[in-house]
Amino acid sequence: MSDFPTVTRTVVVNNPQGFHMRPAHLFAQKAQQFQSQIFVIKGDLRCDGRSIMELLTLAAPQGTELVIEAQGPDAQQAVEALAPIVENPEPEELAGEEESAE
Repeated sequence: MSDFPTVTRTVVVNNPQGFHMRPAHLFAQKAQQFQSQIFVIKGDLRCDGRSIMELLTLAAPQGTELVIEAQGPDAQQAVEALAPIVENPEPEELAGEEESAE
């Protein structure tokens, strides 16, 4: 995958409960839909964006800055789709919108 550019985006956790189990689950589930490698970075900690358990190790309360990094053929689309899950104060609403669109 090294032939593809790396796309990054800095996001802020806006959920009052932080980046907890539900948004981590939504993030990992969405990340699995892309071919690109996806990572979430907090300081020196770098986690696989497809792993709920790794995402939970970030322990990211509201206001935390995270970097979403993707590398692969659909990296830009992946970052654009994943950022709202972190930035939206109620990411569960995003999941509801997707389910009603299907």
